[in-house]
Amino acid sequence: MKYEYWLAAISCLSDSKKRLLREEYKEGRAVYYIEEMQLRRLPFLKDKEVEGILAAKKEIKLQREWEGLIEKNIRFVPYFSEEYPKKLSQIGDGPYALYVKGKLPKEGSLSVAIVGARKCTPYGEEMALDYGKYLAEHGVQVISGMARGVDGAGHRGALNGGGVTFGVLGCGVDICYPRENIGLYMDIQKRGGVISEQLPAKPPLPMYFPMRNRIISGLSDVVLVMEAREKSGSLITADQALEQGKDVYALPGPATSRLSLGCHFLIRQGAGILISPKDLLTELGIAGKELEQKSDKIEKMLENDENVVYSCLGFFPKGISQLIEETGLSAPVLMQELISLELKGCIREVSKNYYIRVR
Repeated sequence: MKYEYWLAAISCLSDSKKRLLREEYKEGRAVYYIEEMQLRRLPFLKDKEVEGILAAKKEIKLQREWEGLIEKNIRFVPYFSEEYPKKLSQIGDGPYALYVKGKLPKEGSLSVAIVGARKCTPYGEEMALDYGKYLAEHGVQVISGMARGVDGAGHRGALNGGGVTFGVLGCGVDICYPRENIGLYMDIQKRGGVISEQLPAKPPLPMYFPMRNRIISGLSDVVLVMEAREKSGSLITADQALEQGKDVYALPGPATSRLSLGCHFLIRQGAGILISPKDLLTELGIAGKELEQKSDKIEKMLENDENVVYSCLGFFPKGISQLIEETGLSAPVLMQELISLELKGCIREVSKNYYIRVR
């Protein structure tokens, strides 16, 4: 397999030409030992590409790099491998090979991508967490890009729900990007897998991220866009999903929120509207177990004034003055109830004197 890795690592060749070359000679080893004159006779190779192939024999330290993959527990999965995901085989521009730490998504199981803004609002983060958790609890595999914001929240929700999740990176799988997600990076490998088409040690360059987005959508049956600006990578993922024949759903938000403009655009173009995780699974034809309404259970446990404050909060931050007006409570009483709710884990202060509901 190390010769197959060598062929995959040749940077001057497109994935389509690597496929042509391998299909011409049936195995990577035969390509590695091919004579220069034979290469130059191939009609689909340009002179610069032939020179690049010859140079790769000297530049790629094959044995050392192959042993490095093994030492780092990185699996090499080329397109002709039985392990290569069938969903990626069905898209027109599937990667020549994948590099994997952990597992690949299970064939035959529903996979849903959760993508969105890196600098998301508390609302977007909470929704990604809730959808990731609910989907995972019902046996759905969650796919995302392990980025800041919505991506990371979707992964963490899936892990909280006891399910599996897979992160597709825009760099080598031996690099954790962003670095602050190192805990998530390690947890994903235990319960799912980290995947990339980039060679190990490749840094996270901007040009790699649109490429990785097609893998996120390619591995998924459905793509959920939680929050997105008018021009964002999440919309690229949605476009690629539509080109691949996948369903796209978008989360509506406030008309004044720039982070919801992309979602509203998708809805206007015909994307499904995300109402609730339960509603989504119903639309997808999954008959999951009924979960009790969490807010109803919590409200029964709260004291009267706590309940008043809790019922006024949602996933959009509200300030003290707005809460005083809506609850009719005095400032000292309100502050006392906010502290009590925060200690019980029901609400969270997202910025100075601004609160959201957590559960």
